[in-house]
Amino acid sequence: MAARPRNHRVDIPNLYCKLDKRNSKTYWQYRHPLTGQFVGFGTDQEAARLAATELNRLLAQQEAAQSFALIDMVSHKKVNSKKSIRMRLWIERYLKLQEERLSNKEIKINTLKSRRSCTKVLAERMPDIGIQEVTTKMLAAITDEYKSRGKARMAQTLRSVWIDLFKEAQHAGEVEPGYNPALATRKVVVRVSRSRLNLEMWKAIFEAAGNLAPYVQNSMLLAIVTGQRRGDIAKMKFSDVWDGHLHVEQQKTGMKLAIPLSLRCEMLDITLAQVIKRCRDRVVSPWLLHHVTSSGNVKAGDQVGENSLSVSFKVAIDSTGISVEGGKTMPTFHEQRSLSERLYEEQGINTQQLLGHSSDRMTAQYHNDRGLDWVKVKV
Repeated sequence: MAARPRNHRVDIPNLYCKLDKRNSKTYWQYRHPLTGQFVGFGTDQEAARLAATELNRLLAQQEAAQSFALIDMVSHKKVNSKKSIRMRLWIERYLKLQEERLSNKEIKINTLKSRRSCTKVLAERMPDIGIQEVTTKMLAAITDEYKSRGKARMAQTLRSVWIDLFKEAQHAGEVEPGYNPALATRKVVVRVSRSRLNLEMWKAIFEAAGNLAPYVQNSMLLAIVTGQRRGDIAKMKFSDVWDGHLHVEQQKTGMKLAIPLSLRCEMLDITLAQVIKRCRDRVVSPWLLHHVTSSGNVKAGDQVGENSLSVSFKVAIDSTGISVEGGKTMPTFHEQRSLSERLYEEQGINTQQLLGHSSDRMTAQYHNDRGLDWVKVKV
């Protein structure tokens, strides 16, 4: 008696069965819905059903993903099809806006210089790219490049300026509200590796500076006694002295300070009046810090530039043989501002006011000696 025919219920899409009359076995196949090719699944019905179900699920998932990708691509083209101003042209407009802000005294000249140099990087690298086509990945690649070259501070400044660049583009209606690829880049953390300066080191450098031009020692005394920045020190004039005060308008903040000539740095046992008197010599000059001899394009009495102050300070340091702990770099001219703050704080003087800081938080940063000296515990 012949065997009763089996009932193969095929209710799964793309799954087929085929009876081989030679051996009376049923073979299962899967037909790919796109290519039409058959794939053999063997004779196990249950295994074939499970495999076909999973394949259908994966293909449906893949088809859905491709559909959404096509939708996104079309949408992206629609967005980018809008007329987008090129980066070079927008940067030109942005800088004109910054010049207007400078003339209205909303920003300082150094801020304008910084924004010019930072936007120049984009103008050179992506001049003809539409502003709406700039991505976070493009900007991150540039900041990462600067960080890899040891220029983390510059990378930090670039990011800050670029955020403002795209923020202004939003205000001008050149990009959609909220579009700011620079804001999405990772914040650049700058770890200060520069060593602080203590009084012992300063005295050694000051002594070495005695072998250099007179302005070198004078600049060091002005830095400690006034606590001002390098650029402000370089611009000090004898005409700024009146009513018993040295008047300083800080370039960075616009803060106007009247520093009394009676201000004394006790650790150096010298007053501001004595330092200014020391700056006067046989050469007639309006500048406190001036050249006393002529050389090349420099004439006696000419102002000493702020870069010259840094270079000469470094020359003085190098001649002392001073060393700092591993991983640290040598202190710069600016470190005298921190030393000044720490010396005056011990005298009980309001250093926040003297340094021209708007917050005590900034003054606290200058007060931190970064582990240079031992902290004496009071009992």
